[in-house]
Amino acid sequence: MAKKAKKKVAKKKVKRKAAAKKAAKRKVAKRKAPAKKKAAKKKVAKKKVAKKAKKKVAKKKV
Repeated sequence: MAKKAKKKVAKKKVKRKAAAKKAAKRKVAKRKAPAKKKAAKKKVAKKKVAKKAKKKVAKKKV
């Protein structure tokens, strides 16, 4: 029984940690919301650049 109880406690701790992480992420997300929109635009631009880079790499391989 003791082992099972310990496992339960461990699981609870993990859950709590996960919840804390999620909460922290949410807080950060709220703070970064305006910045996130800018970042999203940047990401799209980066993706385009990345695609070009990948094509270059593909050509090199060939």
